[in-house]
Amino acid sequence: MSTIQLAKTTFNKKLIYGLLGAGSITIIGSQLYQDQQSKKYYKFPNNNQNHKNYGKALIAGSGLNVALASKDHEGDYQKIYNDIATKIRDNDEYDEYIGFGPVLVRLAWHLSGTFAKKGYQGCPHQTGGSYGGSIRIDKEANDPANNGLQNGRWFLEEFKTKYPWISYGDLYTLGGVVAIQEMGGPKIGWRHGRKDQGEDFAQTSRLPDASQDADYVRGLFGRMGFNDREVVSLIGAHALGSCHVLAPVLPGQKKSSGPGSGYTGRWTASPNFFTNEFYRLLLEDRWEFKDWSGPRQYEDKDGLMMLPTDYALIQDPKYKEWVVKYAKDQDLFFKDFAKDFQKLLELGIEFPRESKVFYFQTLDEQE
Repeated sequence: MSTIQLAKTTFNKKLIYGLLGAGSITIIGSQLYQDQQSKKYYKFPNNNQNHKNYGKALIAGSGLNVALASKDHEGDYQKIYNDIATKIRDNDEYDEYIGFGPVLVRLAWHLSGTFAKKGYQGCPHQTGGSYGGSIRIDKEANDPANNGLQNGRWFLEEFKTKYPWISYGDLYTLGGVVAIQEMGGPKIGWRHGRKDQGEDFAQTSRLPDASQDADYVRGLFGRMGFNDREVVSLIGAHALGSCHVLAPVLPGQKKSSGPGSGYTGRWTASPNFFTNEFYRLLLEDRWEFKDWSGPRQYEDKDGLMMLPTDYALIQDPKYKEWVVKYAKDQDLFFKDFAKDFQKLLELGIEFPRESKVFYFQTLDEQE
């Protein structure tokens, strides 16, 4: 079955819109303190009371946060996957029939993308990344770069209530995996063991500034440990979703939940299907600055959009080399994106040797 066929089957209720103008780990005492803090600084309650693996946190010299190895609920992760995927299907009218898939990918991306590879040796709570689930904490949630992600957190909160033992870091990253696979993307390896932390883990001002150029992009992704190929691969997730001045209205609500990114428009004509279309459009369309009062962005004759950091990928010859390759070969893009996205989700985490890598079946594969 082709990618598009799979995606059409999975999103069997959706409409496809063609656009016409639109270091050492903290010691046990510190870990206990972080647990206490994690109950104070975010809107949604954490019911994860798993303290039985504190001894495993005493791994010296890694400079990373150590995932908790537990097999207690391994059989339930496919069930959680299925619940999330079913809710995506059932709420397909959200955001003008784009659905919740893209915002879940962005939530997982932004949670993980605060990682800094260097500069915080011995201070794992400052390395960023997905380990502590810190994007739920007001300090990080209110970073302007995370505007609109309140909708993704709202979508997933019912599964934290239903499965209180799963950490927010695991839930938010799993949500991103579900979304990519259910929108026709590649299989993404996923591991559990993140542990909710408090405000000390929250990071701000580390996420990409979409108004910048190629040198900025290279520096920011280099901070996380990504090379040029990985940069181009990961930005390919912009095949999905749309930018908004105001966040889309949630089901059952009458007004927006708050500000969006400030940009506007869709990158592709099929924003709920994971494809290599982003790269093909970058190369083939004519992009001009949008005439509007908002931040600088590009648009084509059909009203599709690109951000300055997107367009930078074809202005820089090293990046453009990979844009061309991925535009020509979707299978190559899928293969590379699968490993790069897993790497992104695991930044700053040391997983035990016995940690299982899950590859989940989509809803269609289970029928």
